[in-house]
Amino acid sequence: MNQAVATPPRIDSLTALLLPLADRTLLLPNVAVAEIIPYRGVQTSPDLPPWLLGQLGWRDLRLPLLSFEAASGGRAQLGATPRVAVFNALGGRPRVKFLALLLQGIPHSLKVDAHLARVDAELAPLELAAVQVGDGVARIPDLQALEQKLADAGLI
Repeated sequence: MNQAVATPPRIDSLTALLLPLADRTLLLPNVAVAEIIPYRGVQTSPDLPPWLLGQLGWRDLRLPLLSFEAASGGRAQLGATPRVAVFNALGGRPRVKFLALLLQGIPHSLKVDAHLARVDAELAPLELAAVQVGDGVARIPDLQALEQKLADAGLI
């Protein structure tokens, strides 16, 4: 019997999300984001690190709400139209399935080429790369390092 060997399909593009922050734009595959929700009901505490904005209720869970800007050495900001991106956690911790990240506007979905052009730009902590997206530059975040930052601080 003659069987053909199946080769996996080649991926030339993927659907991604541009996530607006106060001082940069992040680019992630849309499968990394579970949901975009309004900024609301954040429980804060004075003893939190500046990059941890508090806890946010989502689907009967309490999620840590992070500021990517502050975690990368900048300053947390709450703009006029804040949103929250709920991410799938990547660290394999049994009690941590999702994290929340503060956004400064509405994300934009787009198809991107699987081989994005890298931009020679200085990267902040927690950034893996800078890439050209249309006329702008977007940053690829290191979500595992962000999650590890929470673990190192004993917060998850």
